[in-house]
Amino acid sequence: MPDVSTPYAPPAGPIPVVHEDDHLIVVDKPHGLLSVPGRGDHLADCLLSRLQEIRPEVLLCHRLDRDTSGIMVFALTKEAQRRMGRLFETKRVRKRYVARVWGEVAEAKGTVDLPLIVDWPNRPLQHVNWERGKPSVTDWTRVAVEDGTTRMRLMPRTGRSHQLRVHMRELGHPILGDPFYAEGLARDFPRMMLHAEGLKFEHPADGKVMRLEAPCPF
Repeated sequence: MPDVSTPYAPPAGPIPVVHEDDHLIVVDKPHGLLSVPGRGDHLADCLLSRLQEIRPEVLLCHRLDRDTSGIMVFALTKEAQRRMGRLFETKRVRKRYVARVWGEVAEAKGTVDLPLIVDWPNRPLQHVNWERGKPSVTDWTRVAVEDGTTRMRLMPRTGRSHQLRVHMRELGHPILGDPFYAEGLARDFPRMMLHAEGLKFEHPADGKVMRLEAPCPF
């Protein structure tokens, strides 16, 4: 199992707000910050708690991994939370990520369709399991090749835990800096090079199509 002993040292500073109205607040989560509290007081600091210090009514709609940066939607009312939850459940939220991966990807685009399930002896790791895994599909395009690495755009059709990270590893091109699924030089980066760049969804109050972005920092 990978080394997960690195102390939790979340970044300080304000959380950039991408969009705010009476129903939603959309922010750009920094890498290294938990979306929700972990187990134990030392993991209490998280994006949700920081937002609730400013707006106590903030409610969770979805999550990003601690080491993933990028755009996240929070609800400001119970009804908005319910409706956003339904949009995520019915796959009516389009997600777009940017990643830098190890190696030079030869193809211009493709799809990874591999079922995933938690690797119980090594949780929270996930792995491919054709018998018990849940359907997991990621579309990808190659953006640029850079010094033996490749910049990718990833569009998940499903939302499994660690989906993009496992799918890129199974493609033979792990995400740079991934503390769980990259090894050797591919792991030796100051952060995991995965960023949630964009979301597209219908606003839970009026149905207006929202296209929101958080610029990639790497």
